[in-house]
Amino acid sequence: MTIDFKKGNGLVPVIIQHYQTNTVLMLGYMNEEALQKTKEIGKATFFSRSKNRLWTKGETSGNHLIVKDILIDCDQDTILIKADPIGPTCHTGNDTCFNEVVKENNDFLYQLEEIILDRKNNPSEKSYTNSLFQKGINKIAQKVGEEATEVVIEAMDDNNELLKEETSDLLYHLLVLLAEKNISLNEISEVLRNRHTK
Repeated sequence: MTIDFKKGNGLVPVIIQHYQTNTVLMLGYMNEEALQKTKEIGKATFFSRSKNRLWTKGETSGNHLIVKDILIDCDQDTILIKADPIGPTCHTGNDTCFNEVVKENNDFLYQLEEIILDRKNNPSEKSYTNSLFQKGINKIAQKVGEEATEVVIEAMDDNNELLKEETSDLLYHLLVLLAEKNISLNEISEVLRNRHTK
């Protein structure tokens, strides 16, 4: 997709979103030169309307926005950048320019889901995940059962560190099982959401 810079007299709005939590961090503007520099250096660079020049976020503070992905909206006149913020995004010291706190959430489960699907679609002999897919649904289901039993055992003990380890194993193997059955984590979330609203 090409960007229509003419609509905004050479500038387009740019939404910066945290690449892990999807929290909106800030809004800025880019011209073609700013977008090109952003792509070249991998750090969000804007056109400052007040300074009338390009500026790379963090050029004085060191609080850069490391670009992870660049998306364009359907009208081709707005850019969405998913970024990894180095330090607070706002000049006030806040996490975002909207005075929100960026909180860790369960998005890594979705990243893990993508990794597992990649192993399924692009087999690698060295991948444990791929070896599970090769053994088939019976072996995967068996591993889920084994890990569930380990979670129960550790839950009745006093070692929370082991409980966290076993729970992590269970979640991982459950994601492999869902991938094998072509069921997404979003579908499971939807079931839970529907239950909550009933």
